[in-house]
Amino acid sequence: MSEDERFMKKALHQARRAAAIGEIPIGCVIVRDGKIIARGFNERLHKKSTLAHAEISAIDRASKKLGDWRLEGCTMYVTLEPCQMCSGALVQSRIDRVVIGTMNPKAGCAGSILNLLQMPEFNHQVEITAGVLQEECSRVLQDFFKDLRVRVREEKKAEANC
Repeated sequence: MSEDERFMKKALHQARRAAAIGEIPIGCVIVRDGKIIARGFNERLHKKSTLAHAEISAIDRASKKLGDWRLEGCTMYVTLEPCQMCSGALVQSRIDRVVIGTMNPKAGCAGSILNLLQMPEFNHQVEITAGVLQEECSRVLQDFFKDLRVRVREEKKAEANC
C-alpha cells in the first residue's frame, strides 16, 4: 500500500464518521512530515453551518496545531474533490498538495467544473493527485445516498399511513 493510499484510508475513516451522524460522508486528513496533524469530516447539518466542510475544519485544526495560517509542507487527503469554498481555502492556506479520492462533477473546483487550485493568476498553486482509492471513496458516497433514498421513501410511506 502506498503512502497516498494509507492516508486516504484515514480520510475514509473520517468520511464514515460523518455518515454515522447522518452527514454526507466526506472526510480528510492533513499530513506533514509523514504524520497526521489534523482531521476533518463534514458537519454542515450537525453544526448548521455552511462552513462546516471537512476541508475547512481540517485546515482550521492544522493552523492551530502549527500556530500559523500557512500550511506549507502539508498535504491534504480528501475523499471528494473540494468545492469552490474549500479550493479557495486550500490556495489561501498555501498547502502544497491535495490528494483526491473521487472527483465531483457537480461541484468540484479542482478540475471537474474548474480548477481553482492551479490558476496561474493566483500567487499560489496546489499540486493535485486524483483518483487515489477512487472506487472506495465513490462507494461510500453512493451507499450513503442509496440508504438516504430508502429512508426518505420509508418515512413518506409511514406518514401516508398515519
